[in-house]
Amino acid sequence: MPDPKFTKPWHGVPRESIEWHPTVNEDACIGCGTCVTGCGRLVYRFDYDRKKPVVVDPLNCMVGCTTCANTCPTHAISFPPLSTVMDLEKQAAVRHAIEDDLIARRDILAAAPSIPHPDRLIHLVVRSIQEVSAGTRIVMLAPHTSQDCMCQFIPGQYLEIWVPGQSWMSRAYSIGNAPREDGGIELHIRRVPGGRVSAWIFDEMKVGDVVTARGPMGRFTVRSPLETPLVFVAGGTGFAPIKAMIEQQMKLTPERDLLLFWGVASAPDFYELDQLRSWKRQDPFFRYILAVERRDPDPSLIVKEEPVVIGFVSDAVRRSVFEFDGRDAYVAGPPEMITAVADALQARGIPRERILVDSFAL
Repeated sequence: MPDPKFTKPWHGVPRESIEWHPTVNEDACIGCGTCVTGCGRLVYRFDYDRKKPVVVDPLNCMVGCTTCANTCPTHAISFPPLSTVMDLEKQAAVRHAIEDDLIARRDILAAAPSIPHPDRLIHLVVRSIQEVSAGTRIVMLAPHTSQDCMCQFIPGQYLEIWVPGQSWMSRAYSIGNAPREDGGIELHIRRVPGGRVSAWIFDEMKVGDVVTARGPMGRFTVRSPLETPLVFVAGGTGFAPIKAMIEQQMKLTPERDLLLFWGVASAPDFYELDQLRSWKRQDPFFRYILAVERRDPDPSLIVKEEPVVIGFVSDAVRRSVFEFDGRDAYVAGPPEMITAVADALQARGIPRERILVDSFAL
């Protein structure tokens, strides 16, 4: 009989709607009983006559747990693909349920700090909000006081921001520019369906708002020797940290060979084409290729007079006529794109250890 304390909804999703439980391959099973005695949720019972484990209460199984399979000496236990759980975690309702649980049980779950927290909290004022495509905005932030200057950071790093007046946890955004004397920064933000913070940014944020931020943080930064040519690959708003890196390289190493691939779902999502064209005019060592996943019904929406590949940005990398030998690669974007691009770069001759990635997960 399923145990109610184990079969309650998983982050708001009814447990019975989630296909997650072990399956035993009896031909491979040697009947050692490790899975039965090791599972504290009584998913299994033991058939003493046949000397085999039996999955009796599959709904008792913790979603995402594979301990029994990991400890089975003959690998006789299998589970559905982990993508089953990852797909659930992408749902806004699930992410919000996890966040709400963390907030509600903070007195129980908070780790007692043993050393002073090193992160720097600052306050930034919203100076401008530019809607650059249907689902993307560039938000310009400036120091609220002289103590809040974001003058020193390494391009590729990110900061976390909190929504004023809300108990929600912070969200991380890559900084989309190299350091500026005025301490200003830009964030490239896409609307996330159901996302709490992006909904506030798109629907409620206004010029003059003051947000609390923490940073800079992150190690996705250019660390290649000065003589090494570079290739950058961005997916969607993964262009933000890449843009900051390219700005830095053009200023510090103007003769470095720079190659950029930028992929989006639809041509109007190329929200910084003027910037790319400006870079190309001013720097003979900079080249770029654009990739559009789908051909828009209206031909006028396809980018004119630009090197465009119809397909994924990983396809553009594989088909490119440019040389990749000797390059270091820097890749930013969603997880699925990161994996495909890393495979494509390795196929073009760049070793995995020379590919640095910044994955925008949830």
